[in-house]
Amino acid sequence: MAKRTVLVTGASRGIGKAIAIKFAKKGYNVVINCVNRVQLLEQVKREIESYQVKCMMFVGDVGDAAICEQLFEQIHKQFGLLDVLINNAGISYIGLFQQMKTEDWNRIVQVNLNSVFHCSRLAIEDMLIRKHGKIVNISSVWGITGASCEVAYSATKGAVNAMTRALAKELGPSNIQVNAVACGAIDTEMNHFMSDEELIQLIDEIPMSRLGKAEEVADLVYHLSYKETYLTGQVIALDGGWI
Repeated sequence: MAKRTVLVTGASRGIGKAIAIKFAKKGYNVVINCVNRVQLLEQVKREIESYQVKCMMFVGDVGDAAICEQLFEQIHKQFGLLDVLINNAGISYIGLFQQMKTEDWNRIVQVNLNSVFHCSRLAIEDMLIRKHGKIVNISSVWGITGASCEVAYSATKGAVNAMTRALAKELGPSNIQVNAVACGAIDTEMNHFMSDEELIQLIDEIPMSRLGKAEEVADLVYHLSYKETYLTGQVIALDGGWI
């Protein structure tokens, strides 16, 4: 049986890197993407290839429709149709809403939401041909509850959650499953702005008494992606019981 192919956006570090490596360990062809951390992405590519699988690296902003089309053209040339899409690319913005600039709002919407639209639309074209496919969106618990000083981030992740539920209904008859993982406090660079005291206070609020690991997110994402399942349209909170 031919190897399956997965695309992981935002794969140069953190959760995206862990997901890409998880699929490599399971024998998938892996397509990895980032917008500017080229050296880190090259390191991820080398690690993936150490598992004796093929890896395609693509540098570009997947929030841009034209760049996404270039990405999928290269995927088709190298691997054929895409089997699994992991929409992981994302950025945050910390600050008061009324002080946010229009260009900052537009940027976070482009990266966190538009990228999901562009990549999903193109991936679905491949999946419909086979009547088979998986889309997993990496979201956040802030998309469920909202967070003070992270209004824009919360809004984009809430939109991703709603898109996940709606798209799953639309694609269910075509045997394409769409789910989201709403991450809680995961130990990645996105949380490194916090002081030691703030981090301790955060951990005290989490019933599991620790931050989550990127590898734990990767395990759940792979579980949602690797076989036929009745599970679709779900936003699964991975937060140690926090929210």
